[in-house]
Parts: sequence; structure tokens; C-alpha cells
Amino acid sequence: MIMKLSITAVVIILFSSTAFTQEKSVEPFLPQLFSQFPNVRDIAITSEGDEIYFSVQSYADEVSFIAASKKENNNWSVPEITNFSGKFFDIEPFLSTDGLRLFFASNRPLLNTENKAKDFDIWYVQRVSKDSEWSNPINIGQPINSSNNEFYPSIADNNNLYFTSDAPPSEGKDNIFFSRWDNDKYLPPVSLSDSINTTGYEFNSFIAPDESFIVFSGYQREDGLGSGDLYISYKVSDSNWTKAKNLGEEINSDKMDYCPYIDTKTNTLYFTSKRSFVNTSNKGFTALKDFLMEMKKYENGLSRIYKTTLK
Repeated sequence: MIMKLSITAVVIILFSSTAFTQEKSVEPFLPQLFSQFPNVRDIAITSEGDEIYFSVQSYADEVSFIAASKKENNNWSVPEITNFSGKFFDIEPFLSTDGLRLFFASNRPLLNTENKAKDFDIWYVQRVSKDSEWSNPINIGQPINSSNNEFYPSIADNNNLYFTSDAPPSEGKDNIFFSRWDNDKYLPPVSLSDSINTTGYEFNSFIAPDESFIVFSGYQREDGLGSGDLYISYKVSDSNWTKAKNLGEEINSDKMDYCPYIDTKTNTLYFTSKRSFVNTSNKGFTALKDFLMEMKKYENGLSRIYKTTLK
């Protein structure tokens, strides 16, 4: 009960505080690691904060794989492609609380003997300990996966699963679904309430470990600030949620903001953004080196990971 109250209180303070400004509260996360990649998104962090997993993509998103880095002597190691990724389009890692199971979305075929990509499903890998290798990918199967696309798994501490899908009965382009873990199996998924889902795009949700709140991305909603924004909704009961609220300009930009992850131990929100601070003033450029320096900024419009810490 103490943990439940502390998590909820942290989130309410974080997202309702007027003390946050974009300039002060939102900052690049590990630019020394991520600046080397064309596009990077989808952060997942172990409970101990000593491993990170993330998606690396090509400029036009033809290629996507999951990479990892470990903290050693308080420094992050050189990222490497995980042993289960690199051949197919893999995105959106999510770690179980114990760090022994990692969920992700992939268009890989169901059989290892096949090479033809399929629709996106939710998969997972597992390991005996944090020092052991990840297993071969396992398809989570029905009733979660379908002939449509399933994305962005997020698991509560009770194993309830939240994810994005364009499968019926989705009322929009993408909706957020929920599947209850009961008697060691998942029950048929249901679309979350219209307090969250609309006839547009709702996707990439993070569920609180105790399911007290959900943070997700909404695309070009009426109260949006640009392309895609982060929203929050609080759970009232199993089927009722508060009307989703835009997290505001303190966090959202006029570009795409998506893929939230909250570390409730450190009170930190991580998310992906395509925000850009490239100089577009009327002064223009007189030297090519100045232009190239602008393009090399972390905040240059490519997918990058940012963080906001509760202060």
C-alpha cells in the first residue's frame, strides 16, 4: 500500500507541477551513447538501473534492432546488438520487474526456419539470471497476437498486459488494449475506455507497476500541441479511467513525442521525441561548418531519448 501511494503521488506531482519548463526539466538522456545512431527510441531500464535496452533505427526506418548497454564502474558500456535481435524489425523493449523477461514487438516469422517477415506480434525472451544469455524469442501467442499488428507491450507487476493494436474492436487507427493475467494465462484483450481511446491514434502506453495510471501517446488530438503528445489517465476501476490529460508544453513539443517509460524508483520520465532546436532564424548560414554543427545537435529532429526528473 505504501508503494502504491508513493508511485501515484510522484506522478501527480511530476505532471501537475507548474515549476517545470521545457528548458529546465526536459534534457537529453545519455547523448554520449545515443548521438552516434541515426534514430534511437524505446528505452527500457532494469529495476537496479544497471542495464538499458533501446531500439536503433536507420534514417528511413528500413532497419530496426534492439541494443543494450550495461553500467560498469558507473559508466555505460559501448552498446551492442542483443543476441536475439538484428535480423528482423524489432522495436519497443519492456523489462519485467525482476529483469528476467524482456518483451518486444517484431515482424519476425513464427518459425526460425522461415525468413519472410509477417505482421507485428508481441514476443519475449527470458534468462535464468542477469548474467546469463537471453533465450530465443518466444511468440506470446493468442489471444494477444492476431492477424493484425500488436505493438508496445507494457506489463504491470501482476502480469496484466497493456499494448497497442489496430485489430478489431479498435475504434480508431491504433488503440490501447488490456489483457488480464488469470490462472497463468492471458484473457482475451479489451479496448480501454473512451477516456483514453478515440477514433484517431492512441499508442505506446506505459502502465504503472500498480496500474494506478497510464501514460500514452495521442496523435493530433484536439488538445494536442503538435504531431504526437504524451497524455496521462488515472485508473478508477477495471473499466473506468479518468479523461486523458495532455502533459502540457512543459514536456510535449510541437513535434512527435512518444514511447514513455517511467522509473518510479528515481521518479524519472523517459520518452522519445523528434523535437528540433535547429537554428532557423532569419540570419541564415554563411558558413557550411555552422550548418553542419546545427545538424549534429542532439535536438536535431531525429528520434532521440529525453528525460524529466522530479525535483
